[in-house]
Formats: sequence, C-alpha cells, structure tokens
Amino acid sequence: MIRTVLCDLVGIEKPIFQGGMAWIADARLAAAVSNAGGLGIISSILGGAEAVREQIRKARSLTDKPFGVNVMLASPDAAEVARVVVEEGVKIVTTGAGSPAAYMAEWKKAGITVIPVVASVAYALKMEELGADALIAEGAESGGHIGDTHTLALLPQIIDAVHIPVLAAGGIFDGRAAAAMFLMGAAGIQLGTRFLSAFECKVHPNYKDRLIKASDIGTIVTGKSLGDAVRSLKTPFSKRFAKLEATPGTDPEELKALGRGSVRRAVEEGDLAGGSFLAGEVAGMVVKEESAADIVNDIIGGAEALLGGASKLIN
Repeated sequence: MIRTVLCDLVGIEKPIFQGGMAWIADARLAAAVSNAGGLGIISSILGGAEAVREQIRKARSLTDKPFGVNVMLASPDAAEVARVVVEEGVKIVTTGAGSPAAYMAEWKKAGITVIPVVASVAYALKMEELGADALIAEGAESGGHIGDTHTLALLPQIIDAVHIPVLAAGGIFDGRAAAAMFLMGAAGIQLGTRFLSAFECKVHPNYKDRLIKASDIGTIVTGKSLGDAVRSLKTPFSKRFAKLEATPGTDPEELKALGRGSVRRAVEEGDLAGGSFLAGEVAGMVVKEESAADIVNDIIGGAEALLGGASKLIN
C-alpha cells in the first residue's frame, strides 16, 4: 500500500484528498471518502457558517475517520467559518482564495493542521513561512478557480522550493496520473472532478449528465479579464460569458453580476442557461457514476500496480 508522510500527518490510510468544492462538498461526500481511507473535505461555501457547523456535526455521525474543512478565505463569512472550525474541534483545514494569516495563530493554538492550496512557488514559500503544515499545488487543469501554471510544471518546482509535504492537484483522474505525481515527489493527491460523479455527491442530475457527456475539449476558462480565471464545462452559460467577456467595451461589473450565484444554480438547480458547472480538464474521462469508495480504491490501487511494475520498463 502507498503510504507517505501525509498519511501520518493527518491520520489517513491512503494519501488522497477530496477537494472542498463550493456548494458541493458536504458531509455525505466527505464521510464517504474518509470511510474509504482518504480525507473527505467539507466546503465552507454551503450557505453560511452555521450550515458548515451543521455539516461538520453530520459528518461526525457518518464517520469516525478524520475529515477536514476547506475555508474559502475570500468569502464574506470566512472569519465566522474560521471560528466554527475551532469551536467544533475540526483538526484539518485546507484554505484557498487568500491568505490564512489572520487565523493561523488561533488555528495552531487549537491544534489544527493547516494545508493551503497554492498555484505558484512564491505563494508556496509565503505559506510555509506562515506556518503551513503542508501545501496543495494546484495546476491550471483543475476545475474552478485556477492559476496559470499546469501541474506537471508547478508540482516539482514547489516541491524543490519548500521543506513541507506537497500534494498534487489538477489533471488527476486515475492511477496513471496519481503514480506520476508520486514519482515526482508528491506526498499525496487531491481531486474534485471525478468525485462529482460519486453516488454520494449531491449535484443536480443535469450536472452529472453534462459531466459524463463531456469530451476531451469539454471545458472552458472564463474570467481571466477579471483576474479570476475559472474552468467549467462548456454550457450555454459559459459560452455566453466567454462571448460577452471577449466583446470590446463590456463592463466588468456586468460580467461579475452574470457570474454571481452561478455555481449554486448549477449545483442545486442544474440550470444550463444560468449555472456555472465547474469541472477540470479530466471531465472527458468521466463515463459513469460510481461510489466514492470505488473512486478512491481505483485511483490508489491503480497507482500501486503501476509503481510496483515500473521496474519492468527499464532494461
């Protein structure tokens, strides 16, 4: 079995995290991943801090294994969520969309392991200096908010720059990609897109159907002109957004208004005309619904088989 320093750091059996996807990653999905030996993560974007508290408590009723909470630091209720994770005794926090500096001292005092998502070497170094316990190097193949550098180039540069464990995220679907990440020195992997197809994932049936039907060129990046690039499935909404963004003279505020609430509409309503169906470049590899446990076991088992047979490639 693949076992890395990450397993000991957060108390899991298999070095795989489920991404804290906004409006998606709830207690049911997180508990299913944790019960399979990975680390399930609850999103902080579920309708407010008290909703997050409710999901934390629900997760505890569904699993006795470790799970975490992702704190989206740019959200208006980030400070409230930061307090809730302490009050509820959460021991693992991942962060994104900002710096956790304002909360780090309190989290450390509470014994919380803090693992920020980073998209550049410079930011990785800042997070290590701040006291992060590990990092998630997320490449531009990912769904949702993305940076500019792709995982294969980003991961080794961050690993070489810091002295704490680094997980890989972006472009990971099965054991092949996982094995490559481990060979490059990753202490673990994080993925979100494949978990969208899990039976335990609550997204609207339209979301799963669109994901399963996606091709290898089925995603699009929008929002770069706003300094907030986002990867999603190609839908009437994302194509409309892209067309408007490319039109000279478009008011940035009009674009922001168009995008506001679009992720929730996709997740809860399956609204193809008004919803943003976030997904990574591996969307074209999703062909069916399956359990979270089957996803975890397929990825880690596939990586183990490939790594075990790697010596046969050398004469």
